[in-house]
Amino acid sequence: MARLPPLDRVAKAAMTQNHATGTPAIALENASRLLNAKPSLAAEQAEEILKAVPDQPGALLILGAAKRRLGELDASRSALEKLVRRQPAWADAQYEYGLTLAALGRPKPAQAALKRATELKPQLTDAWRALGDQFTLAGNPQAADAAYAQHIRSSTRNPALMEAASALCENRLAVAERLLKAYLKRFPTDVAAIRMLAELASRLGRYEDAEALLARCLELAPGFAAARHNYAFVLHRRNKPVEAIAELDRLLAEEPGDPNHRGLKAAASVQIGNYGEAIRIYEDLLRDYPAQSKGWMSYGHALKTEGRTQEGIAAYRRSIAEEPNLGEAYWSLANLKTFRFEPEDVAAMEAQLARAELGDDDRLHLHFALGKALEDVAEDEAAFRHYEEGNRIRRRQLEYDPDETTERVERVKRLFTESFLAARDGWGSPAPDPVFIVGLPRSGSTLIEQILASHSAVEGTMELPDMPAIAKELGGRHKRKDPSLYPEILADLPAERLAGLGEEYLRRTRVQRKTGRPHFIDKLPNNFLHVGMILLILPNARIIDARRHPLATCFSGFKQHFARGQAFSYGLTDIGRYYADYVELMAHFDRVARGRIHRVHYESMVGDTEGEIRRLLDYCGLPFEAGCLRFWENERSVRTASAEQVRRPIFSDGLDQWRRFEPWLAPLKQALGPILEGYPESHSATQPLAEGNISATNGVSRM
Repeated sequence: MARLPPLDRVAKAAMTQNHATGTPAIALENASRLLNAKPSLAAEQAEEILKAVPDQPGALLILGAAKRRLGELDASRSALEKLVRRQPAWADAQYEYGLTLAALGRPKPAQAALKRATELKPQLTDAWRALGDQFTLAGNPQAADAAYAQHIRSSTRNPALMEAASALCENRLAVAERLLKAYLKRFPTDVAAIRMLAELASRLGRYEDAEALLARCLELAPGFAAARHNYAFVLHRRNKPVEAIAELDRLLAEEPGDPNHRGLKAAASVQIGNYGEAIRIYEDLLRDYPAQSKGWMSYGHALKTEGRTQEGIAAYRRSIAEEPNLGEAYWSLANLKTFRFEPEDVAAMEAQLARAELGDDDRLHLHFALGKALEDVAEDEAAFRHYEEGNRIRRRQLEYDPDETTERVERVKRLFTESFLAARDGWGSPAPDPVFIVGLPRSGSTLIEQILASHSAVEGTMELPDMPAIAKELGGRHKRKDPSLYPEILADLPAERLAGLGEEYLRRTRVQRKTGRPHFIDKLPNNFLHVGMILLILPNARIIDARRHPLATCFSGFKQHFARGQAFSYGLTDIGRYYADYVELMAHFDRVARGRIHRVHYESMVGDTEGEIRRLLDYCGLPFEAGCLRFWENERSVRTASAEQVRRPIFSDGLDQWRRFEPWLAPLKQALGPILEGYPESHSATQPLAEGNISATNGVSRM
């Protein structure tokens, strides 16, 4: 007698609810066995049962599951809605109903059904995973982490791992870490334990450890799809988008419709500047799952970057329609800089702020957006109060110590003396490819980038994270409070190691280069802290210091909510101290590396655009091209808050806009101190660039 195939989970659940007898019972068992291999036949069998025994629970469950597998989602929903109305406490029915609602693009009721399934049956492993997937798709990583942890917990039967999983679910991370490490000493190849430890490392921000653990997990179990998705996510977080996409493509070959794989691939595509691919993925994803508020917002970001502004605005509007309290979508509109809110938008934002249950992230974004809306209509005091409140909430969320920045600057100054640099003259990679634009955000760096990227020899990329990543790896610390070996470790590195670091930077950034032009721009402003290392590892790189009036720069940063980083910018005193430290460090390099850094004052660029552009190109060793004067005609992707502004000719309207807010800037003025005196003359380099030279000693004169 042929052996029957095993029943799957749905079939088993249906059989436990079998209220039929005789022939219907036999038919139900047959339908159960057909469900996976031949869902169309399973559906037909279930329909025949329902003709004989109307509303038979097991048959409704199989019919709903089969119709979902066949893509007949409305029929699936109809069967399962009837079932959950009649059997509201049946966890498996709620689970299947949740999957169908998710497939129909109805995330909130899907979450509700899946949550109900887990409440009714906490050991229903698949429901926890599906719930985590829905939270991920909705852009709620904290809830997703909790659901995935419960998934691990419910799927684990080993008592030792159950205890660790419980600690992980309850966020007792130190306990979970101790238990997991002890367990893995005895059972080093247990992939479930390795994945749990990797998740713990991710929660702690130790992504390097998480990457190594997940790589080992997949070495042992290549088919472990959940671990592979975790691995792709960690690679994405570690700025390894090419590697992340390779893992996601492997997953998508098996599960081409999985929304979480697709969404992560879109985000990784954005990382490498492949906006066309990201937009295509978002369009397909939103066609399948149209009720995703954060999906629409991410789609809007990609459209905006490509210069498709009106489509981007429409996507942000759709995001708000899906989730009216989503403050980040309102801020995304404000962050276009050229967008103007309507009175009804202001009323809607104020109504959301009045809700006591509104979360801090939505609240702070709404305050920043309202500040912009009110500033545009000259309600300056009210605008400032909103900026102030948004900054207060964000500052409370961050661990930023201005003393650490000051100490870091002092360490760099102590190491990088004139004699230290002279002793290493000619070291590093000789490649002249990079052009670094450093300074503070909102200082005119995007304008400089757009001008240079309008030259036929220069490619604009983005604010690249690679130089700080190299510094972090050299520093060797795993926790924020650990002491760092950087920058002092640079003194111990031989010439070949410094050259290797320069080549490593070029290798890491190669993925951003699309045009084949010989030079590219890295405009991460915080790289001013790494000017010394740049001089050592890439001595032929150009370094441009973008400078703007201290009060204009700092207040513009105070008005800006940054997607990540820039923790110094959420308090007037903090940002003033940071600016003062920056000026001090750049003045130091003006003294010890004379002529190596070219300074561009934003006000001078506005006042004498052609003259400043000619001086800029001369510093870069580039012939003048008229296209640099018409930079706003450049249709390249621009990935900063100034994207829309640099798509217009230079304008002087914003030069003194900060003066309207001067009555409230006393803490900023006090923190800046003498830096304010004599700008811009007091901010000029101590010695201009020697004609035709990039370095006084290395003999290289042209890029």
